Amino acid sequence: MATPPPARNPRPGIRAVTDAKALSAMANPFRARMMDALKVDGPSTASHLAQRTGQAVGSASHHLKVLAEAGLVEEAPELARDRRERWWRLVDSGTRWSRADFADDTAAVTAAHAAEAMHLQRQFERVQQWNAQAPDVPEWDAASFATQNWLRLTPEELGQVAEEIVDVLMRWGNREVPDDGAEREPVLVFARGFPAQP
Repeated sequence: MATPPPARNPRPGIRAVTDAKALSAMANPFRARMMDALKVDGPSTASHLAQRTGQAVGSASHHLKVLAEAGLVEEAPELARDRRERWWRLVDSGTRWSRADFADDTAAVTAAHAAEAMHLQRQFERVQQWNAQAPDVPEWDAASFATQNWLRLTPEELGQVAEEIVDVLMRWGNREVPDDGAEREPVLVFARGFPAQP
């Protein structure tokens, strides 16, 4: 029996999800979009999140409650202008999980598969949307990229590749954005690495 690769290094601000409740909360497309909006836009109200994600305010409020109960978002009362206004923010700047962490918890494994499938579907849909609109924005089309590489690795080496890629993305994601007047758009970068055959 092969030994599993060592656990990935914990990162400041990145929550290692270890319970089915949080995974189930993230497996909903509206909730995942709300978390993305909070990451991109920063703290927001339910009405702003509803508008950003194309849902009713009541629905957005319900999804925020589910995310809060799972410990993924929290209220930001210091941002409210009055007692009726409720602002929300992410608890952590990101999340990570590994199905291997849930081997003894069937509900968590099922939730992890559902969350992973939903995130993969959203990535696929976003790539399709980008491909359809890319010709209309040639400056972004010239800068965008896709890459695919075949490597020969051990599980430990794949873990090292993952760490290096995440380090680069976190360095750019956590940098202080220059105040140089340049207009910056949200950019999605995702990568996957897994054993496969041609």
